[in-house]
Amino acid sequence: MRVMVVGATSWGCTLASCADRAGNETIVLCRTDEEAAELAAAREHRRLLPGVPLPESLIFTADASGSPPPVVIWATPSQRLRENLRSVLPMLTPGDTVHASAAKGLEKGSHLRMTEVMSQELDLTGREARVGAVSGPNIAREVARGLPATTVVAAEGPQDRERLQQALNSSAFRVYTNEDVVGVEIGGALKNVIAIAVGTATGLDVGDNARAALMTRGLSEIARLGVAMGASPSTFAGLAGLGDLLATASSPRSRNRTLGEKIGGGMALAEAMADNPHVVEGVETTRVVLEVAEALDVQMPIAQVVSRVLFEGLEAREAIRVLMERAPTVEG
Repeated sequence: MRVMVVGATSWGCTLASCADRAGNETIVLCRTDEEAAELAAAREHRRLLPGVPLPESLIFTADASGSPPPVVIWATPSQRLRENLRSVLPMLTPGDTVHASAAKGLEKGSHLRMTEVMSQELDLTGREARVGAVSGPNIAREVARGLPATTVVAAEGPQDRERLQQALNSSAFRVYTNEDVVGVEIGGALKNVIAIAVGTATGLDVGDNARAALMTRGLSEIARLGVAMGASPSTFAGLAGLGDLLATASSPRSRNRTLGEKIGGGMALAEAMADNPHVVEGVETTRVVLEVAEALDVQMPIAQVVSRVLFEGLEAREAIRVLMERAPTVEG
């Protein structure tokens, strides 16, 4: 089938490569004709995925017109998804299309998940809101190189889940389905916040025990908020929960963990972000998730401390003390 990936980001080009390996005619929708021509000529994203060849059969274009693709994957940063929807949807021919978000975050102001943002914008254009999400333990560079990896696609309808699975599944990229859209999206968004905490502990060199504690207790925070938002608890024990957290919090190629490591090493937030060509989704997600948690009366002490370090000037080493000196309680 035809698969369109909106956004020539590192993850967008990676997912396009996956769709190509799955045997699909795959189109990457770029911002400009110049960007499309550069990627088509180089067969490499030299800024975001240097040294990783892109399939010769990928089509790069800035033109979204033509017959409606059965699958459109939106691989833009979460805080820019709505503006991209408003820009691209008028150019897309309406048809039998499933739209999937590959962004991991919650929208500022509205607190909406990405599939909720897509549903709103599709409704506004009079299109059927058939939406889903792609999330899992996926370091883009590894997946783009064709190293073995797994992910999860979530959608309410079984046929939509199957179509998204067929769009991406190959011998190098094993795709599982899940009907818990809320849990898959929340796991993907919140693990970035915990990865910043684990990276900060790495920069402080406080040891493996501390990192393990942050990941474990961080997963509890993710699950608490997810369940309060309507997710299934079991989702957080799977690829979109524990799996994604382990990859993002452990890999030196994780942009959120790397940001935390720089902060733990003494850098200010602005300095840590200055030389990074990638969007670090966990920063804005930290702000939004605490607003959501407060509205739902959910306790998230690790996310709270990450916020104080990022935005309120709390020293990273002092943040460890704040967490360690909380009142003793029952694990849960």
